[in-house]
Amino acid sequence: MIPRTLLCTVIILLTILEAHSQLLEGIYCGKSNCYDVLGVTRESTKYEIAKAYRKLAKQYHPDLHRDKEAKEAAEEQFKIIANAYDILKDDESRSEYDDMLDNPDQLYAHYYRYYKRRMAPKVDVRIVLVVTISVISLIQYYSGWQRYDTAIKYFMTVPKYRNRALEIAKQDGLLPDSKKASKGRTKMPKDIDQIIKKVIEDKMDIKGAYAKPRITDILWIQLIMSPYTLAKYIYWYISWIWRHTILRQPYNDEEKLYIIRKYLKMGQYQFDSQEDEKKEEFLRKELWIRENFDEWFKEEEENAKKQLAESNKYKQYRRYLKNHGVGRMTFDDS
Repeated sequence: MIPRTLLCTVIILLTILEAHSQLLEGIYCGKSNCYDVLGVTRESTKYEIAKAYRKLAKQYHPDLHRDKEAKEAAEEQFKIIANAYDILKDDESRSEYDDMLDNPDQLYAHYYRYYKRRMAPKVDVRIVLVVTISVISLIQYYSGWQRYDTAIKYFMTVPKYRNRALEIAKQDGLLPDSKKASKGRTKMPKDIDQIIKKVIEDKMDIKGAYAKPRITDILWIQLIMSPYTLAKYIYWYISWIWRHTILRQPYNDEEKLYIIRKYLKMGQYQFDSQEDEKKEEFLRKELWIRENFDEWFKEEEENAKKQLAESNKYKQYRRYLKNHGVGRMTFDDS
């Protein structure tokens, strides 16, 4: 018969080995039990766990030890205690840790859950998205106003637009008549540039990328209005097929310009920046008809080549190529 004392010893050793076999190296508290590290049990409340952690943190805080070896040992133990508390203070993390203790055989699942939590961003992704979209929207709106202001300042320096703005300002009574001002009856205001700028802003319709920014152009508003925009596009597309493909109805001017813009492969802003006379020319030549567009486009290319051939700079460039060949980058070894 096996002695009772030996049997009890074997049972205790097997229990210890089984408890340690539940713990995995490299995750959570390693081969140590997080509850044992803090001196608590699995039935302990969050308050009891926090209380035990504060007590041990005070005891092993590195700043409380003067000796170098004691300080290093305390620092190492402090890290272990902090790690154990970090795992047990969060309900979800504690639940995953308890599941590991109860189901140690699910090795890969435990490693996956642990590193998924470790590698996950600490900040809520939704907050990151909101902040990113907000920053982009602010930059977008500010840069739009910068481009618009640059365009206004440019038109203020062009004599054609500046003189026209002066005439409008005089007609509206914003500026005195130049003849009266020369006779000394009235004085020209000092902020004449501001008046010209205001007139240009009110009277000139700048289009394209330098157009006056609208609140609906920023990313936030576009995202909010995206369901409406999508529904509007679907309705427009179905309506286009019904009216022009099935019923064979003629295009109106706006639809004709849309087709021409697609043929030209221009964006909306780029096409809007075209002069009204140019758009009228497109309509007059019926460029929404593919055959007419191809013929016009070929003529434009030929004209561009002729203008380039007649250009003095291009002639000089051709003479240079004829005499010297294609330019190469060389290094002076002298």
